[in-house]
Amino acid sequence: MEIGDKAPDILGCDENGKEIRLVDFTGQKLVLYFYPKDNTSGCTTEACNLRDNYSELRKQGYAVVGVSVDDEKSHHKFIDKNQLPFPLIADTDKKLVEQFGVWGEKSMYGRKYFGTFRTTFIINEQGVIERIITPKQIKVKEHAAQILKG
Repeated sequence: MEIGDKAPDILGCDENGKEIRLVDFTGQKLVLYFYPKDNTSGCTTEACNLRDNYSELRKQGYAVVGVSVDDEKSHHKFIDKNQLPFPLIADTDKKLVEQFGVWGEKSMYGRKYFGTFRTTFIINEQGVIERIITPKQIKVKEHAAQILKG
């Protein structure tokens, strides 16, 4: 997915098995953020930064939805542990991460594996991607500020 592309209508199912659709966010900007794994340090820091700034994001017209390949049970624990006020899509079949181009080969300590590249897509009120914050640009401790400053 690139800037100017229309986001897919069906995004996936959240931690409760509820289908999340683009139309659910009509009239709002959507922060669709992809992260590697529930309950890891960087992902927790990023989620908590978005949580702590959630009221300001909402005030500015943003809805927030997180996406990882973790299952619903894992998302429930992550949400409960960190009091997250936004839904998390359980992309266990990797359909959304592949559609958005954020799934690929990664390397840590010389070990190669496949995973999600931390990436945020800002989707406008018409469902079109207007901004992409790439893995190299994202600062997990200041992510909400990055989104808000445009």
